[in-house]
Amino acid sequence: MILIVGEKPSVSRAISAAVGADTKHKGYTEGNGYVVSWCVGHLVGLKYPNDYGNGWENRWSFSQLPIIPDKWQFKVTESTKAQFDVLRELMNRSDVTEIICATDADREGECIFRYVYHMAICGKHVKRLWVSSLEESAIRKALANMKSMSAYDNLFNAGYARARADWLVGMNGSRLFSVRYGGKLNIGRVQTPTLAMIVQRDAEVTGFVKQKYFTADLNCGDFILSSARIDDENAVDTLVSACDGSTVTISSVKHEVKTENSPKLYDLTTLQREANKAFGYTAQQTLDYTQSLYECKLVTYPRTDSQYLSYDMARMALDVAKLCDNYFGLGITHTPDISKVINNAKVSGHHAIIPTANIATADLSSLPTGERNILTLIVTRLICATAPVHKYEAVKITALCNGTEFMATGRTVLEPGWKAYVKQPDKNMEKALPMVSVGQIFTVSASKSEHFTSPPKPYTEDTLLSAMERAGNKDYYEDTEKKGLGTPATRAATIEGLVKNGYVERVGKKLRATDKGKELIKVVPDEIKSAKLTAEWESKLQQIEHGTYSAENFMIEIQQFTADLCRKYGTVDRSVTTFSDGSRESIGKCPKCKSDVIKGKFGWYCKGKCGMNVAKIYGDPLTDEQIKILLNGGKVSCTANGYKNIVLPEVIANDYNGKTYYQWKTKRG
Repeated sequence: MILIVGEKPSVSRAISAAVGADTKHKGYTEGNGYVVSWCVGHLVGLKYPNDYGNGWENRWSFSQLPIIPDKWQFKVTESTKAQFDVLRELMNRSDVTEIICATDADREGECIFRYVYHMAICGKHVKRLWVSSLEESAIRKALANMKSMSAYDNLFNAGYARARADWLVGMNGSRLFSVRYGGKLNIGRVQTPTLAMIVQRDAEVTGFVKQKYFTADLNCGDFILSSARIDDENAVDTLVSACDGSTVTISSVKHEVKTENSPKLYDLTTLQREANKAFGYTAQQTLDYTQSLYECKLVTYPRTDSQYLSYDMARMALDVAKLCDNYFGLGITHTPDISKVINNAKVSGHHAIIPTANIATADLSSLPTGERNILTLIVTRLICATAPVHKYEAVKITALCNGTEFMATGRTVLEPGWKAYVKQPDKNMEKALPMVSVGQIFTVSASKSEHFTSPPKPYTEDTLLSAMERAGNKDYYEDTEKKGLGTPATRAATIEGLVKNGYVERVGKKLRATDKGKELIKVVPDEIKSAKLTAEWESKLQQIEHGTYSAENFMIEIQQFTADLCRKYGTVDRSVTTFSDGSRESIGKCPKCKSDVIKGKFGWYCKGKCGMNVAKIYGDPLTDEQIKILLNGGKVSCTANGYKNIVLPEVIANDYNGKTYYQWKTKRG
């Protein structure tokens, strides 16, 4: 018998169908010489410090630090112990002669399997199933081309090193700075630098002082000519007076044909950014929707950082592109140029996200709205990426009036190309200009336009994901493999962790740091919040994965960093008084976790770990007294919009990827 171990039951069902293991048992299926089981995510993980039993479980103190295990230990997750027991029994079953690792084909999936394999004390030969689609044909092809698990040792080494590095920085950093500043702090190797970027952006937005400037505009009838920026209002008034009712002479007309290349296919981060712009989805929601489509065999593997396909996929991609046109009614008038998206050198573990041929047979109308929207984005991107370039003519008119130069720009679309399939309007599209010639004279009316410099914008999930992806890039050579903060597979969880821990809040599409988040960044040193340092570590993890850097050397570096950090900051610092919220008066108890509710800059929030906060009802700010009444189970009215009898009911639970997050909700009683 051959045992195949998947990561989730849904994935294992697809594998069972492909190999003919159709007899169901508790925790596995069997048949046709195969046994197929699954891990239900993380069955085994690194032990927490409290589990080592050598004093680390005592009250946090500097004397414990640094916490660096001599030998790393693992434990079975209590909530999934029953499934671990099933796998351990199957792995060691006498008639099982070979095991196939079929967990997700990435660092995390590799660790999930190997941790279980290690804890089950199994020594049987293992092969690796590396598949990017759950279509039956793709699974069978992958089964015929498996390699020994040892071929993926570098992938595991990178994942295991990342897990230990996160443990060392997180466990030591949290204890170190909690004791140093006398308040509970959550430190994360990736989470804290990400929070620092949000705090910095918020400060830039808050500290921005807008500046007024002007332009003089000449109305030529069918088009407007504008001067350069003028900061002095008296100067622009003088220019407007001089030009009003006079003539302007065209001094030059430049025509230039330009092109905009087709966009690349989606990797996960780009898809998350586009979904946030188009639909307001969080990074985690987009990952969840795409994972669901993957498990429904409608798209390929989502956790990818590649935007290209490999050479052997060309025929299949062309067929799928034609299916996309047939079943999504895009009305393509070109033959998809698949060569644009083919590049073996830029496909490492997984190729770009594309639809599968199953879109031809699935009941797409039954898809939930989120999945349907994401599938439409992926389908449209495949068509756009293989479509002709967008071609337009850019026109620039320069003219003189009373010795001052004025200008107008416009463009005319010559060939829409890939933009014909983009649903959203092009916000940067300029209007076409009329035909004019050098020396032509117009009598104009002049006016003054008032403008203001624009402040930096708060981060959205779109722009934060981009910033995380590019963090530290300016410090590397152009040909360095850049990975920024985290990976496509972990960035969504990083953002959700910041929100859950109460360091960041969502205000519409915006991500804003809470007072708690700002205070954390205020007290932690540069070593902890450095995006550059964390990006360098991520780059080294990539090198470990490629076999060009030693995991042992990486861990020595992380351990030394941790020890130096504990030595440098291992004293109490009472000079910072703004962090500890213990002195703030509690207005009531959190309806979920019963922790104190205290006031921050953006409203009242829970001091516990559930990360809940409340400040408004249907967009109207609440007074402190109203929030106090709500927390005590009472009702309030909001006169601004006429809402009456508002209550704070049971907390709403949102399930994201198997994890539950809570949010306070108000409703009319």
